[in-house]
Amino acid sequence: MYSSSWQQRVSRFFIIPQRVILAIMGFLAIMNAYTMRISLSIAITEMVNKSHGATEEDGGVCPIDESANPDDFTGGEFDWDEELQGIILSSFYWGYVITHIPGGMLAEKFGGKWTLSLGILSTAFFTLITPWAVELGGSTALIVIRVMMGLGEGTTFPALSALMATWIPAKERSKLGSLVFGGGQVGTILGNLLSGVLLHNIEGWSSVFYFFGGLGVLWFVIFTLLCYSDPESHPFISEKEKAYLKQELGTLERDRTLPPTPWRYILTSVPMMALVCAQIGHDWGFFIMVTDLPKYMSDVLRFSIKDNGLYSSLPYLVMWIVSLSTGVLSDWLITSGRMTITFGRKLFTTIASIGPACFIVGASYAGCEKAVVVMLFTFAMGLMGTFYPGMKVNPLDLSPNYAGTLMAITNGIGAITGIIAPYVVGVMTPNHTLEEWRIVFWISFAIFNVTNLAYIIWASGEVQPWNTPHLMNKSVEAGESIDVPANAKKSVQSLEAIKQ
Repeated sequence: MYSSSWQQRVSRFFIIPQRVILAIMGFLAIMNAYTMRISLSIAITEMVNKSHGATEEDGGVCPIDESANPDDFTGGEFDWDEELQGIILSSFYWGYVITHIPGGMLAEKFGGKWTLSLGILSTAFFTLITPWAVELGGSTALIVIRVMMGLGEGTTFPALSALMATWIPAKERSKLGSLVFGGGQVGTILGNLLSGVLLHNIEGWSSVFYFFGGLGVLWFVIFTLLCYSDPESHPFISEKEKAYLKQELGTLERDRTLPPTPWRYILTSVPMMALVCAQIGHDWGFFIMVTDLPKYMSDVLRFSIKDNGLYSSLPYLVMWIVSLSTGVLSDWLITSGRMTITFGRKLFTTIASIGPACFIVGASYAGCEKAVVVMLFTFAMGLMGTFYPGMKVNPLDLSPNYAGTLMAITNGIGAITGIIAPYVVGVMTPNHTLEEWRIVFWISFAIFNVTNLAYIIWASGEVQPWNTPHLMNKSVEAGESIDVPANAKKSVQSLEAIKQ
């Protein structure tokens, strides 16, 4: 036990509860992960020679503003075509999908602290050495570096899900979950905005990678000092918070006696497959916007590098605000009995699918009306923020014990779209014209709606029987009820508390 008097005296210095500190550091983890991930999307517009492709005379791209600096539209020294750029931008996800499931299993077995922190640290290291690698090996070295970054960052979401399942009560799950996952939007905002500022004010593109890689190292140091894998192992948690978490979660420790991951039940679970479908829809639309929106702003709308960073970040600012506000709204609707967990997850996921699908297609028909295009993209990404109190926290509903593995499966499969989407965009937009991009957005429209339909039909917000495989008997395998031993009533009661 960690209840010595000096540790309790130290706990008085923490005004904010430790579970909230964990959520804040989780938010900063995802924020750092996204800044390192997407900084290349802005930087590549200054790395690549832009002398090829459509011209204003063709009517395929928008005219350059008279007040703009012509040098902003010449690009850099690398002669990489659109297909190669698509491969470079997608290469991060080649590594990213590989470490999701191992990351989830490691977090459940050994705790999420080191699984998360070491993954972010490795991503920061490879971000820092990116300029050096490109100088030595060109596009091939950049692809290798991006794959290595993806390997490190692949543990982020599974490890955070395991930490949240251990620390965050069900009644605070939408609110704090939206805070944590909102780090993706803030990271995208800062990644785009600050990259534009750095590239505008500092000659060359290397500063982007040095800046964001350094922030990742700083986060690692602070996180390892403040955060722990579960409440019982935390030396500075107050007795009051421990009592509250004990009451809400039923335990202060990870269950180290859990059987191996029940893969057969998970992979044949209908609600789980519905969740995977929703994740594919979310990730396709999100990765199209995160990875390729800066290119659209630069190549088609012809924004300057500084304006590109600003306008590419604006949609994610609105998305972040929406995700936080609807997270609070979702928790209130559920805890007040106005909405079931299942209905809430489906409602917010549907808003996050249909809204963006319509607005991004509308943006493709707005032509060169730059203010209208930015407004429509902003509406699209803003509504996508309701994914977070929707399907993003759904793994914690289905299985608190295996939340890390569930997040690994859904995020890992969804991340495959990160491999496919940038490459498809590169192949379909060789001349980066409005007409070529319109087809890309119509494909996104279809994927959003088809995957959402599957989620509406089959999703669930209830704890699944395979969350406690050691309590399942053969009748459960046949689809019947759980036979609960008398000595397991306490565990089942804690599960019922989570379901409430």
